[in-house]
Amino acid sequence: MTAPDAPFAWSVVDVRGVPTRAYDSAPPNMAVLWQASAAHADNDYIVFEDERITYSSAHSMVTALVAHLSANGIGHGDRVAIAMRNYPEWVISYWATISLGAAVVGMNAWWTGREMEFGLTDCGAKALICDSERLERVEPLLEGLRSSDRLHVVVARTEGDLPDDAVHWNNALAAADDLPTPPEVQIEPEDDVCIFYTSGTTGRPKGAVLTHRGAVSNLLNLAFWQVTTDVAEAKAAAAGTPSSGSDKEPGEAEPGSVLAVPLFHVTGCNCCLHPVTATGGKLVLMYRWSAEKALELIERERVSTFTGVPTMARELINSPDFAIRDTSSLAHLGGGGAAVQPDLVHKIEERLEGRPSTGYGLTEVNGVITVNSAHWFLAKPESAGPPLPIMEAHIRDEEGTALPAGATGQLWVRGANVFRGYLNRPEANAEILVDGWFDTGDIGYLDDEGFLFLVDRAKDMVLRGGENVYSAEVEAAIYEHPAVAEAAVFAVPDGRLGEAVGVAIVLLPEASMTADDLRAHTAELIASFKVPEHVWFLSDPLPRNANGKFVKRQLRESLLETSTG
Repeated sequence: MTAPDAPFAWSVVDVRGVPTRAYDSAPPNMAVLWQASAAHADNDYIVFEDERITYSSAHSMVTALVAHLSANGIGHGDRVAIAMRNYPEWVISYWATISLGAAVVGMNAWWTGREMEFGLTDCGAKALICDSERLERVEPLLEGLRSSDRLHVVVARTEGDLPDDAVHWNNALAAADDLPTPPEVQIEPEDDVCIFYTSGTTGRPKGAVLTHRGAVSNLLNLAFWQVTTDVAEAKAAAAGTPSSGSDKEPGEAEPGSVLAVPLFHVTGCNCCLHPVTATGGKLVLMYRWSAEKALELIERERVSTFTGVPTMARELINSPDFAIRDTSSLAHLGGGGAAVQPDLVHKIEERLEGRPSTGYGLTEVNGVITVNSAHWFLAKPESAGPPLPIMEAHIRDEEGTALPAGATGQLWVRGANVFRGYLNRPEANAEILVDGWFDTGDIGYLDDEGFLFLVDRAKDMVLRGGENVYSAEVEAAIYEHPAVAEAAVFAVPDGRLGEAVGVAIVLLPEASMTADDLRAHTAELIASFKVPEHVWFLSDPLPRNANGKFVKRQLRESLLETSTG
């Protein structure tokens, strides 16, 4: 598979001055992928509610939006922010922006107006494409955002009045026929393709800058594992031994996926939108999560994949509708954003014709580092899988020394899919990017066969239903309340979401506050998924170590023990 001249052969090339593994067959940029998808003209591309958009129609809309954006001064190297639900317009905006050589800024649809203002300012966006909900949040701040430079705004899914200089989506596309043809653009592998914001470890989100080379590399990583799994299962079937441990066969299916996670994350964008588009498949978008609605869509659309977080997979197979819906088209039920518990692996294999899968990755690597599925997953359900071909991975101790197989330490990775750094964060980049190696912040070990087992996180983070919530960001919002003396945010185990946000608070003398007061305060400053669900008010100072830092693990254990004891 990776031998010279094989489909996934790789070589060591220079990437930003660092010798880096990269696929020999990688196209130069993601715009090439979009252009190639025109070959699937008559296929359904996007399905949303009762709307169906073919590849041919999508290309026409992308061409029109490219002309509109170009006429409004957007071009190579600029940044276009997309802030909306998983609407078809998100997908069209994505490919139009990339076709211009501009970079997409995927804005979290749960952000408050203040968070949107920060993101737009931090990335220097020249255009914002949003829906009416996001416009309502940011509209009071638009005058300030436009004070230093013009921000062109296109608004989808609304017929209402717009701010000055903003334009309705339909009007923007309809007027494109009268606009000049945009200039030709040369897009290089190291040009920026996307900026996704991750929750900040120091109180502000950080924009992870992804390149065309990185996005293309992630796509080929996914393709490698897909082909590897197909070959292994075909060999097992020919030998009369079902590789997944099941003798069931998938029903007739159409390439594509029901997408239940946001497009503004790499799971939804890089690990679903990209491969679906590359294969001419169908992208079925959900307005909001519902296991019953997802099962209905799987049956109706006959898609081969479901992309969500493990919580959603569990709710699918536990739904009362599961027994009455035809899910035989599913070849894969997986996703990312959190670890898949071992029991869920076996339940998926038992109840579905398709194979369970998981992937471990991060925004900073454009998607996946490891993948585990089929008989490998059943054999090692606790593992995240082996690193993909172009991913170098090793475990280091606190001094930076590489550790042998089986030893637990911090995971560092290097490869063509690693991002080029955080936007406007040179100090953070110097700390986590060393000679091309990226410090994931995760703790684990590699076994003798090279499979990764994750043990813990070094970062002070809550992983809530696939969303990263950094404690410092939540604490910064909490400390803006005048009654708070001390606050420590930490993860609380949650049966549905994996983890929930918890906080221990010490108030100033004579001050008062309730849990609802705290939630109302933080909801004004940070997105709803970051607002603490579990709140403890303590009368004694929070425990600290010799360096004066809060001892969160000890604090969490004592509070949870008290709560359940």
